[in-house]
Amino acid sequence: MTSGKQARRQRQAQVARPPVRSTGGRQANRKVLIGAAIGIVGIVAAVALAFALTSGGSSSGSSANVSTLPDAPATLAEFKGIPQRGNVLGKPTAPVTLVTYIDLQCPACRAFETEVMPSIVQRYVRSGKLKVEARPIAFIGPDSLLGRRATIAAGKQNRLFDFAQLLYANQGVENSGWLNDDMVASAAKSIPGVDVKALQDAANSGEVEAAAKTFESQATADGVRGTPALYIGKTGGTLAPVAADPQALSAAIQRASGS
Repeated sequence: MTSGKQARRQRQAQVARPPVRSTGGRQANRKVLIGAAIGIVGIVAAVALAFALTSGGSSSGSSANVSTLPDAPATLAEFKGIPQRGNVLGKPTAPVTLVTYIDLQCPACRAFETEVMPSIVQRYVRSGKLKVEARPIAFIGPDSLLGRRATIAAGKQNRLFDFAQLLYANQGVENSGWLNDDMVASAAKSIPGVDVKALQDAANSGEVEAAAKTFESQATADGVRGTPALYIGKTGGTLAPVAADPQALSAAIQRASGS
């Protein structure tokens, strides 16, 4: 038999021993689990939708925003049938050369190219007396950088002048963001025969960047302080500054050609 003292010690030990808790016996309510899963799926879907909408709205190269530009055929008619090679418009052996430093964002360039140059092109370039060498520079601001690269890239497909004229015809406010990837793609798409993807790829190439740096160096050497800046003279000879108006240009062409 167990003594009375031993019995008391056993009862005390049983009272002092803490209860054992199960860590795996309790299960979550099935309805709670299903509700939580549905909530997580809903959150993921909402985040994905928000991302898609944000990406779509901020993309500047989306095909939904690319279309041909208004009045493109009329704009391009100015250069139809005139040879273009790179950044040069006109007969390669023309006796007179006109160099134009331009910025695609420049309102003064737009006025000159759309109001003065059409008559010069019709009278002197088509007749073989004059060739025009365009040198795009980034003079006005950040948006000009893309404009310059894209215009030089268009020259790789011998359509620099068509491309620049379309951008002038659709020019927006300086540094407002109008000259973006969509505008570049739309201008390229508006020119028959131009490979839009090739133009976009070329615009980001090292070759185009090198050409841009060359134009900047030439502008510095010529003392260009604004756009448009025009220089004219006998082909292969020294070129002199000329005012951007039809009378001054016509007189300078006549003098340089000796007629």
